[in-house]
Amino acid sequence: MLRLPRMSFLASQMLWFLAAVPVLLAAYVLMLRYKTKVALRYASLDLVKQAAGPGHRIRRHIPPALFLLGLAFLIAAFARPAALVTLPSQRETIILSMDVSGSMRASDVAPKRITAAQSAARDFINEQPPGARIGLVAFSTSAMEMQAPTLVREDLLAAVDRLEPQRFTAVGSGILVALRSIFPEADIDVGGFRGDQSRGDGGRGRRMGGVALGQAAPAQAAPLSLPVAPGSYKNAIIILMSDGSTNAGADPIEAARMAANRGVRVFTVGFGTEGGGVVEFEGRTMQVRLDEETLKQVADITRGSYFRAGSGAELKDIYKTLTTKLVMETQKTEITALFAAAAVILTGLAALLSMLWFGRLV
Repeated sequence: MLRLPRMSFLASQMLWFLAAVPVLLAAYVLMLRYKTKVALRYASLDLVKQAAGPGHRIRRHIPPALFLLGLAFLIAAFARPAALVTLPSQRETIILSMDVSGSMRASDVAPKRITAAQSAARDFINEQPPGARIGLVAFSTSAMEMQAPTLVREDLLAAVDRLEPQRFTAVGSGILVALRSIFPEADIDVGGFRGDQSRGDGGRGRRMGGVALGQAAPAQAAPLSLPVAPGSYKNAIIILMSDGSTNAGADPIEAARMAANRGVRVFTVGFGTEGGGVVEFEGRTMQVRLDEETLKQVADITRGSYFRAGSGAELKDIYKTLTTKLVMETQKTEITALFAAAAVILTGLAALLSMLWFGRLV
């Protein structure tokens, strides 16, 4: 079944002019009746009707009808119609921000959470269109840009392979470093960290922030003179995956507000089983659980979406869903040009038929 797009009008007050269409239609009907009364004065009226035939009587109404329909489309065009349509995405940059905290060692998702997450990330990367620039950020106690946004898939996949579980969970820092990857020219201070520190690790990444909560000033960035509307930046998004709750780095809610002020949407993915996982670290056993509420808030603040994955297969399905959203995106689009084109075609056709059939305009 054909589904028409939901439509709205950005200048709906102009629709009042549509009242002119039935007025003109009534005037046309009155004009025809007047002509009929005048024609009745002639005794040869029956002969004229027989000569014209039924086809002629129907045909003479077609040009005026087309003209009135074209006028209606023209008035609607002045009202600036807009509809929810599905169009190819204009997005250029995607940042994968992945949790590599100690809880990613848990084996409640076979064979391990980190292994399942790497496998899903590889599939996601391989399914993106060639023109999409993809970057990789990893966060644990701190956040690190593992790979700057690139078109070279081999470099990106190699960065995914280097991911290893560390210690704590710094969701906020993961968001901020992803923002820095999108806006490298911006002076984003990640959680009051001591500053960017280059590591002599053969290009494996740049450490870019994160300290224990309560031991540093809140995350700040260079102030925006005019913060944009949340979700309005169409050239980049962040996809953040976490399996735990924040216990280090910047406040994730403040980081989400910073992303919202720049118009960047953050799609969050909660990863792990319902009951959580058990991790052994430095001789201690710890129960790890997912903080869904924070991830939902981050997605809501930035106009993104939250997803829950309880297995590696579900995580891959979520990434496939995100791929579909990224390649073809439903958005509100002004379609004034379509209405204006329809008005021109209809009125032009009315004039053409009137000239061909009757030797005059409508």
